[in-house]
Amino acid sequence: MSRFATIAIVGRPNVGKSTLFNRLVGKRLALVDDQPGVTRDRREGDGHLLGLDFRIVDTAGFEDYDAATLPGRMRVQTEKAVREADAALFMIDGRAGVTPLDEEIARWLRSEDTPIILVVNKAEGKQGENGLMESYSLGFDNPIALSAEHGEGVVDLFDALRPIVEAYDAAEAEALPPRVEGEEDEDAPLGPMKLAIVGRPNAGKSTLINRMIGEDRLITGPEAGITRDSIRVDWQWEKDGEVHEIQLFDTAGMRKRAKVVEKLEKLSVADALHAVDFAEVVVLLLDATKGLEAQDLHIADKVLQEGRALIVALNKWDVAEDPSALFNGVRGALEDGLSQVKGVPVLSISGATGKGIDTLVRVAFEQRAIWTNRVSTAKLNRWFENAVESNPPPAPGGKRIKLRYITQARTRPPTFVVFGTRTDSLPGSYTRYLVNGMRKELGFQGVPVRLNFRNSRNPYDE
Repeated sequence: MSRFATIAIVGRPNVGKSTLFNRLVGKRLALVDDQPGVTRDRREGDGHLLGLDFRIVDTAGFEDYDAATLPGRMRVQTEKAVREADAALFMIDGRAGVTPLDEEIARWLRSEDTPIILVVNKAEGKQGENGLMESYSLGFDNPIALSAEHGEGVVDLFDALRPIVEAYDAAEAEALPPRVEGEEDEDAPLGPMKLAIVGRPNAGKSTLINRMIGEDRLITGPEAGITRDSIRVDWQWEKDGEVHEIQLFDTAGMRKRAKVVEKLEKLSVADALHAVDFAEVVVLLLDATKGLEAQDLHIADKVLQEGRALIVALNKWDVAEDPSALFNGVRGALEDGLSQVKGVPVLSISGATGKGIDTLVRVAFEQRAIWTNRVSTAKLNRWFENAVESNPPPAPGGKRIKLRYITQARTRPPTFVVFGTRTDSLPGSYTRYLVNGMRKELGFQGVPVRLNFRNSRNPYDE
């Protein structure tokens, strides 16, 4: 049972479903554009409306196409979202009035068991009055006049959603055990692991996530660039009798910047980069049939610059030619191309068959543990003293650089501060020496490590 009631938004393309979704979640999560058919996969978010909390689901525009086509596969996902929801908001365009496709959607919705709330959008002022009157012909009670863009009509929407959400909350409260006061633990384990899958178009990102969760949650197909929004999927991974919570993020394929010219693709890439910012561990998915390209290294560099733990996974391993040479070649190219971070894990997987998925998830948890690790100050300074003693910093211009002590300022990613004198004269090679030593001796292999320097103020300098 979900923690909140689930409300799905359905309707034909370009009636304003994503605009309403963004208003209810309070953020511009879903991509919005004037052209129809922007949304393809189901996108979920935490909805809030005048004190009501619920799960809101944005869906693709409902169109009448064969199930084998891309619009047909999108329609299947919309139908599934309605059947899994506690209620659905059926949205029409008040300015355009009732269309034949609206009537077809209404016939389908009346055949479902899910409660339906009819919403007439774009009804600000008097522009939607005719559409509101026409909407009574669709066979649903009390249509709500709404302007998702301007926020008009949200009180009426609140009144319609309130009994559904409150009834769900009451049932949820009875099902949960009583909460014990003071049971919070400062040493409680980390929350769900935030795992983003990134890569070039058609690398198999959506197929991999569908295989991981065991259902066709995301739309897949031979067409490149199907995914547009960054879609979050909550998943429970069971291993050795333990259940681990994971938030998976599917992202749009990222091509070379010079090839990205359409506004919608630019928005999709920006959304993918936002998912990287939000993630803890990022899997760079490569197509094993195409090998490693310069764009893959560019994406990996972006991930590391954001300070995220990185895993490189060679997908479609079941159809790769000369896999041994391919694997060694990719590993060698990564060592050269990502010299700033040594030891990034490289794995072979198959989203189609499921090969290597358990290993991928296990390594992701291991990398997150490294990424969030904090070293005690005593242990850190013992290592630091030995490192400086074994290889003292240089003395440029005959002036000695003295490094006094080190402290870990933060985790996620591991960030350290070294205090000393004339640290601004320290060459980059010595910084790399210290960082590589931390990776080897303190267990920070394969994750970004940030090392900052501060000069200790000397009152006699002047």
